[in-house]
Amino acid sequence: MTDTGLATVPATVIAQRCAAQLLSGSPARCVVDVVDRLLAVQGQDPRGARLAIRARTAGLFAADVDMALTADRSLLITWLNRGTLHLVRSADYWWLHRLTTPPLLSGNARRLSQEGVSPDAANLGVRVIERSLAQEGPLTRGQLRDRISAAGVRTEGQALVHVLMLACLRGICVRGPMIGSEHAYVLVRDWLGAPPGPVDPDRALAMLARRYLAGHGPASDRDLAKWAGLPLRDARRGLTVIASELGARDDGLAALAGQPDGGAQLPPPRLLGAYDPLLLGWESRQPILGSAQRIVTVNGLFRPFALVRGRAVATWAMPRGEVDISPFGQLAGADAAALSAEASDVKRFLRGPDSPPHS
Repeated sequence: MTDTGLATVPATVIAQRCAAQLLSGSPARCVVDVVDRLLAVQGQDPRGARLAIRARTAGLFAADVDMALTADRSLLITWLNRGTLHLVRSADYWWLHRLTTPPLLSGNARRLSQEGVSPDAANLGVRVIERSLAQEGPLTRGQLRDRISAAGVRTEGQALVHVLMLACLRGICVRGPMIGSEHAYVLVRDWLGAPPGPVDPDRALAMLARRYLAGHGPASDRDLAKWAGLPLRDARRGLTVIASELGARDDGLAALAGQPDGGAQLPPPRLLGAYDPLLLGWESRQPILGSAQRIVTVNGLFRPFALVRGRAVATWAMPRGEVDISPFGQLAGADAAALSAEASDVKRFLRGPDSPPHS
């Protein structure tokens, strides 16, 4: 596989990627199927992560995500790729954690220092987290803040976040069940049981490349490296190990054999949430956002946006519980009607099965 250096991405490739992302074709049957396909869904925005599920399924509710997190224990959220919170299958936690978290420890230490937390204080904070979760079970961020502060460890500013992150990077805890509307932390050993044995590095990189391409192909080695937060040499190694599983292409991109080819169709109009995976899976967001990049992405924040024919055409928000769409230009009547139907479905999804239609 070679670097493509594509200045633009053809519509056929955008269509293939959207199909891999489950934005076109048959929707996924359940929450876990979406996360299985995408491998890791950016999860620092709770509503955004849930809306990523909505856009790739039919008839589900946000409460189904909570059920998978809480009752089924089939999903969890923790810091993985690129040092960002991700929603992943519990079954994928161990190997993804071992593969993607080691490069994050130095950055975490630097941020703790910037927040005024010494290495000794950080270690004390992690011990408090582990002891509290062992003695009391699942605890929310606020509850852990109280216990860490009581031990004399700084929690002001972003200090608490980075102490919690350190505990997660060390494999001590993850975000597991929902307690009301809050996501609680749990001990990994209590929530998932004993860890499996070690995985051969080449096998782990092969799994990463294979699973990444399933939800993001066709893509380049640099796309994989950026998404996973790993060195380019590791991305290339993973793709090399699975070379026999890749289909033949003329554009230098990698795709699994049997993935949708040039016949893939662009998805119907969609309302996508904040930090949707469609903006985070490749080296460049320009093919989707074009000149709207500074509107949709502002100072590291990713706003909800509308997708029409594979391009962003609007941002949207929900002031007072109603979907307010702000187009970048005039929308065709059929597109506006389709986005209006999407807005109704967003409200249905977030409202849940037990609320009246117009609550």
